[in-house]
Amino acid sequence: MELLSRLFPGLSDFEDEGIPSWDGFNYPWEILSSDENGLIAQIEVIVGENGIFIHDSAEIGDSVSIEGPCYIGPRAEIRHSAYLRRGCWICQDTVVGHSSEVKNSILLPFSKAPHFNYVGDSILGLGVNLGAGVKLSNVRNDRGEIPIITMEGDRMGSGMKKLGALIGDESQLGCNVVTNPGAIISPGIMIGPNETVSGWRT
Repeated sequence: MELLSRLFPGLSDFEDEGIPSWDGFNYPWEILSSDENGLIAQIEVIVGENGIFIHDSAEIGDSVSIEGPCYIGPRAEIRHSAYLRRGCWICQDTVVGHSSEVKNSILLPFSKAPHFNYVGDSILGLGVNLGAGVKLSNVRNDRGEIPIITMEGDRMGSGMKKLGALIGDESQLGCNVVTNPGAIISPGIMIGPNETVSGWRT
């Protein structure tokens, strides 16, 4: 899938190593759907219905709340009062920090949502860092289908009523950034604090 490799080129280094599979999907965000091969279904193959997998080397802080199905990989750090809702795939060497909430999302290796973040129906690429207070919004106010703006500026339907952001490898978001539903950020992008991001940011 060209878009998957464009946004997350580092994935090729982690094949079959605690990474969900995008086989059978045309677009990266489709894995977040309720498809029979989607994220929740893939987690349930590992842990059963509503089960939770926590690798022995992962660190779980005090007062953490985890809803199944959920996958937490090697050396992941889930800090005090984090909230992992249904359908989280937290890959190796990632951080979900104090009072951060993650729902139906993928944190690829070395990504961080460390301080007061909301990550809804989103994919964080390898090495992504969210500054304090970053919110990845996943629902339109009118509850309509979320559009995708392509790199060429064209508009297409996502087929999703809930979709947050796809953030490319090594991108960094400053404090209090808000991404609108369906936002896509190319790899290696720096977003300054207090910005609102829509469409495709290159």
